Amino acid sequence: MRKTGVAELPLHYGSCPRWLFSKMVNLGKVISEIIIDEFGKDEYLRRLSNPFFFQALGCVLGFDFHSSGLTITTCAALKKALNLENFGIMIAGGKGKFSRKTPDEIMEHGEKLSISTKKIEKLIYASRLSAKVDNSLIQDGYQLYHHCFILTEDGKWAVIQQGLNEKNGYARRFHWLSENVTEFINEPHNAICCNRKEENVLNMVSSLSKEGRKISLDLVRDGPKHIERCAKLLMGRKHSLTKNDFSERVIQQLEKAYQIQPENYEELVALKGFGPKCIRALALISQLIYGAEIDWRDPAKFSFAHGGKDGYPRPVETELMEKNVRILNEAIKEARLNKTEKLKAIKRLKEFIN
Repeated sequence: MRKTGVAELPLHYGSCPRWLFSKMVNLGKVISEIIIDEFGKDEYLRRLSNPFFFQALGCVLGFDFHSSGLTITTCAALKKALNLENFGIMIAGGKGKFSRKTPDEIMEHGEKLSISTKKIEKLIYASRLSAKVDNSLIQDGYQLYHHCFILTEDGKWAVIQQGLNEKNGYARRFHWLSENVTEFINEPHNAICCNRKEENVLNMVSSLSKEGRKISLDLVRDGPKHIERCAKLLMGRKHSLTKNDFSERVIQQLEKAYQIQPENYEELVALKGFGPKCIRALALISQLIYGAEIDWRDPAKFSFAHGGKDGYPRPVETELMEKNVRILNEAIKEARLNKTEKLKAIKRLKEFIN
């Protein structure tokens, strides 16, 4: 599977003003409607899963062009716009406590979209595993606090989620797209965008960590006593285990995994409670005891409108936003007349944007 992108952004505090958010919802609705009408729902998912397009969309909607809040507010505006319309696309989740409601919302939206129970279960699994990968298998110091899951009536999906690093004051955004999924635990990144890199990032979804994943699974299937013996040999070494890394809780989780005997690494990391410490402990043992290669490189690479709420790079141009909503709405109406008129309307829209 290829994850479609990651973006890293400076943290900006505060909330979106109501006057701006309502305009973002209206503008987000008409832009979404044009893309869905012209190119279809699949293409709409592809665009949202592209970190460059999503960043540009947030800028067009009028939020801070490089702020962490762009992710949160753009997703919230699109969620309100799409969930109130019959586009065949709905959005679940959000920031903080709303992210924890994602499974229930997927279930609710899936029923509204007439998605089968089996597909809904797969959607919930995809939501949970995408978060697990970015929180636990890529240990970069960014703790997820926002998770947005976009699903279509065809059972296709995209994920936009964001993590916080309190030490450096940055947020990192992750994008996923279902059509690229072959597996959740090997090379999920297709395009990764940010403006800083971290050191010593454990990346267990790198192809270079393939052998480490295999040995980690073998260690669990052998039993926690074998792992404990190996762990004692590593205490105090560089990139090694500490008592905090190999706590009693970690041992308990390894024991539970041993009892289950997972068939593959994805099944192992999908286990409830099997978190970052378990994954790190197994990775270090795999590397330092058995010589397996583990990728410690940060997978992120380097990553602008109507203005920003804080006046940067310029104040939000409210009259221009309202004018654009009217123009886009008119373009949609004209686009529905017939094919010839549709192409003319889209051409005029393109000329306006340029």
